[in-house]
Amino acid sequence: MNLRELQYLVAVDEERHFHKAAERCFVSQPTLSGQLKKLEQELGVLLVERSKRQVAMTEVGRVVADKARTILAEVKGIREVVETFHDPMAGEMHVGLIPTVAPYLLPLVMPAFKKAYPKLKLWLHEYQTALLLEKLHRAELDLLILALPVNTDEFAELNLCLEPFQLAVPRTAGSEFAQPLIRLGDLENREVLLLEEGHCLRGQALDVCFTAGAKENTGFHASSLETLRHMVGEDMGMTLMPELAVPAKPGAGIRYIPFKGEVPHRDIGLCWRKSSPREPLLEKLAEVLTGTLS
Repeated sequence: MNLRELQYLVAVDEERHFHKAAERCFVSQPTLSGQLKKLEQELGVLLVERSKRQVAMTEVGRVVADKARTILAEVKGIREVVETFHDPMAGEMHVGLIPTVAPYLLPLVMPAFKKAYPKLKLWLHEYQTALLLEKLHRAELDLLILALPVNTDEFAELNLCLEPFQLAVPRTAGSEFAQPLIRLGDLENREVLLLEEGHCLRGQALDVCFTAGAKENTGFHASSLETLRHMVGEDMGMTLMPELAVPAKPGAGIRYIPFKGEVPHRDIGLCWRKSSPREPLLEKLAEVLTGTLS
């Protein structure tokens, strides 16, 4: 039994597809399948049920895969300790980001990261909040950049910035939206386009709508902020847009209006395992992020 075989087993357990698992492990499907058969022979049990239509884990396969995840996480921790001992600001780090932050924050901070820590190699992963937290728990990710709080005592949190929302409206919107600033109360009884279930931004926007007396447009749910932007540009409604996603030069069909008075916002921050041996590096990265966003 070796670590590579355990990695293959975990990949199959999570992907439930040999080809996808092989791609994830950067090997050919026959190689992955052959190594799993070898593992099964060594253990004397069937770990994976194979058929032409689907891949299913046996009961013992699921248990072994869970144990394998724990082993792989511990091995990763050993490597992190060694890397930190040699050079705390070098090595590899896997960073997870939510989709409503990743495409807008990364162009701002990546040049600063590379300049400050040229020996550090960042692998970036984009998932919704629930999956990010699961992967952080499994030690598949080292650091998360997301909206806080995450409502768990398992991880350390550090606020980076307060990100205000702006109202995105079509250029054809009425005169009440022609002013440079608006109040939350101006949204009373208005319908607002929102993201689909699973995005933390959806819940935050719903809270704003509740406070303002606005209503959700239940006839449409977007899969991304860019889809919402397109819908607004096509005069299909209005939406709340995080400030990082507001372009310097708005499109011809959209206006972005900041709020005055009680300004709706979300908190963007970092999240990591409290047991992480790379905490000094995480704190240094937080300083870079804070300096870039201030």
